[in-house]
Amino acid sequence: MVRSAHSVTHPFLVMEESDSRHNPGTGTRRWHCTTMGSHWRTVWAFKDQIIIILTPLLLLPLPLVIPTKEAKCGFTILVMAVYWCTEALPLAVTALIPVLFFPLFGIMKSSEVCMQFLKDTNMLLVGGLIVAIAVEEWNLHKRIALRVLLIVGVKPSLLMLGFMGVTAFLSMWISNTATTAMMVPIAHAVLDQLSTVKSENVELPQVYENWSVDWEARETPKASDLVSTDTDDPRPTHGAEKIGSNMEKSNGHAQLPEDTPPAVEQQNRMTEKHQKLSKGMNLCVCYAASIGGTATLTGTTPNLIMKDQLDEFFPDNGDIINFATWFGFSFPCMVFMLIITWIWLQTLFLGFDIKENFGCMSTKSQKDVSAYRVIKDEMKALGKMTFAEIEVLILFILLVILWFTREPGFISGWATVLFNKGGIDYVTDATVVIFISLIMFVVPSDKPRLPCWNRDQEDGEQSYADKKPKYGPAPPLLTWKIVQEKMAWNVVFLLGGGFALAKGSEESGLSKWLGQQLTPLEAIPPWAIVMLLCLLITTFTECASNVATTSLFLPILVAMAKRININPLYIMLPCTLCASFAFMLPVATPPNTIVFSTGFLKVSDMVKAGFIVNLLGVLIISLAVNTWGMMMFDLGTIPSWVNTTIQP
Repeated sequence: MVRSAHSVTHPFLVMEESDSRHNPGTGTRRWHCTTMGSHWRTVWAFKDQIIIILTPLLLLPLPLVIPTKEAKCGFTILVMAVYWCTEALPLAVTALIPVLFFPLFGIMKSSEVCMQFLKDTNMLLVGGLIVAIAVEEWNLHKRIALRVLLIVGVKPSLLMLGFMGVTAFLSMWISNTATTAMMVPIAHAVLDQLSTVKSENVELPQVYENWSVDWEARETPKASDLVSTDTDDPRPTHGAEKIGSNMEKSNGHAQLPEDTPPAVEQQNRMTEKHQKLSKGMNLCVCYAASIGGTATLTGTTPNLIMKDQLDEFFPDNGDIINFATWFGFSFPCMVFMLIITWIWLQTLFLGFDIKENFGCMSTKSQKDVSAYRVIKDEMKALGKMTFAEIEVLILFILLVILWFTREPGFISGWATVLFNKGGIDYVTDATVVIFISLIMFVVPSDKPRLPCWNRDQEDGEQSYADKKPKYGPAPPLLTWKIVQEKMAWNVVFLLGGGFALAKGSEESGLSKWLGQQLTPLEAIPPWAIVMLLCLLITTFTECASNVATTSLFLPILVAMAKRININPLYIMLPCTLCASFAFMLPVATPPNTIVFSTGFLKVSDMVKAGFIVNLLGVLIISLAVNTWGMMMFDLGTIPSWVNTTIQP
């Protein structure tokens, strides 16, 4: 049959001609379905632009029909909530919307809105980020991580526990994204060695040699490779395709042919076991990064938002929340969360083989030795601690000591004795971290280059002095160029946007109105209110960033607490911590996205593991706030600084 040129250039019309002879109308329906699918794909390609334009237009009747400040502020919050949840605009750009809307709606002056973007809490964040940049710049965090891993060993359960402990500790001081990006390649390098099958009891027949998984040949993913957005096929693609090409498929899972020799079946079982270990190891890193950030005031942005909201609504609170008091409450929560999460991941992916998982055997297998050698080689590659690393470590320890002793709570701190007179906090945690940050721009990163000092190295390599000008001072630990390149300015703007949003809710009276609508909760026991709100926050933060979640909810929770006569801290503290518990979805947090993009995990794996971790987190935080939280902050009573504060 000769097809017309029209048929050749329009394959949909060809389908219609061939099908209409036997079933008239079938081709037309198929053409319409295909066209409809094409239209939907086009609409989806422009979804961000559609959301940006339609959201304010659809919500515009709210301020027009109800021309009050509360309605206008609600319009701003709803627009920002949609943009934050859909990420149609970058999160930091959305945070700038109050600078435009609040002055136009007459809610706040432009100067008042802009002041929210550089408050004391913002400077605390900036200083913390600068210290974190110094730690990363001189690889101090990697040295700490490798040293701990060498101590715990390479047995699966202990290795998982070691990775969780190291990741959580580093996440207390540097961003959870940077921590995850550093730890994941190290974990994969160790997994590569553990997956190498060299057992004497497994000898593969010649015909099945190509089934063995060449995990050693797989390249270890770099941090820059872990942010791929191609997540259509979440299965491992590094070497696993060599197995899949020789296996039969059943329900989406690879199966061996019926005539598979026992040795090959054993090989396949070992491969499946390694895949489970890989899933557990990836999840333990991203979960520990999120959990570790809750332990310190500067560990994650929601903690700083909560402190600022408390100081904003209750300026006479006596600095009840500072670095020391936050650490005293949150650090035990972090420890319990890590232990419970480790037990759950151990149960889900490794089982209860204590003899193998915990290394109760007296002899070490070859794969254990190989994995240990990988960590040791990484440690050797770092060399001895440099002059700069020692300086950063000393300054970091000094920072922590100054934070803890500034206002410990049970005694007068150095800031109270020397500077804070008359009940005014002249020196805060931000003052301390900015002081340490300034020192890092001054102290040299190496010994001075002087004519009287012979700096040649014994091994004959070119010394640092030979690479630079012959004499003169060494560069400082940090330069502004390095800080400018690595500083997370988007987080600074995001934090400021949250503060502006909360201030606008207070000035417009919206938070007070919303608190009145929640008055029926007064009939519910306080502990039940905390659990319900924690569940709500944990669910919401799976779809929105933790900064957006705390910025939107905390002003409402403050007004509600005052309305139903509950200590505001009793609600704000657990809800803030739960805002960081987003473990179910790949898009919930950057650490989740990083480990998901490696290809070892499916969405179902993260949902199954993360759902239980979310519930455990809510239970642990609820228990903490009703036990040692009650004793630390006297949460069972209404403090005087609540009653003397002007109603929001």
